[in-house]
Amino acid sequence: MSEQQRSSKTRGYEMRKRAEDMGRTRQRIVEAAVHLHGTAGPAATSIAAIAERAGVTRLTVYRHFPDETALFQACSGHWLSQQQLPQPEAWGVIGDPVDRLTAGLADLYRFYRAGEQMLTLVSRDLHAAPDSIRKAWEARNRRYVEVLADAWPPTDEPARRAVIGHAAAFSTWCSLCREQGLTDREAVEVMVTLVGAVSNRPGHKAEPHARY
Repeated sequence: MSEQQRSSKTRGYEMRKRAEDMGRTRQRIVEAAVHLHGTAGPAATSIAAIAERAGVTRLTVYRHFPDETALFQACSGHWLSQQQLPQPEAWGVIGDPVDRLTAGLADLYRFYRAGEQMLTLVSRDLHAAPDSIRKAWEARNRRYVEVLADAWPPTDEPARRAVIGHAAAFSTWCSLCREQGLTDREAVEVMVTLVGAVSNRPGHKAEPHARY
């Protein structure tokens, strides 16, 4: 092997090692941010605290994440990748509106219970999150409601959609299951019954698929 070949091989090794080191440093920063967001909350998490927990300088944090949005996105993506996320696509193939609502709320409440600590702090501090993170959170919630509501026959029924939105909210799960002590299954049954009551209230034509 010539000197030039040895030099090229050495440079290639050094570049790979540097990239690996940078990747590990980035991962430590992301994991530090996730930990602090899930314990202190995003609003109380400073770059200095993240740097300290990750064992790096603030400058290093900024080198990997030049702004708050980039750091939030990496933190959110890492946490979500470790969760069993709700599957609205699976609910959407269920034709019966009651069955779809039951399956969807069960899936959501399972997710809320598993991610309760992080979801509690993030929802509390959502005002402090970058616009892109807040909009993504709101878009996911709208998607859940749309899939659940679209199973019902098309009528001008804003009250029913509002109740479905209430049923799908994390705050509703917290109220029913944490504050009032219901199980997830009991909470689902209560919310499904409530949606049915709104659909079949006096003066409103009963939905042909509702089964209450």
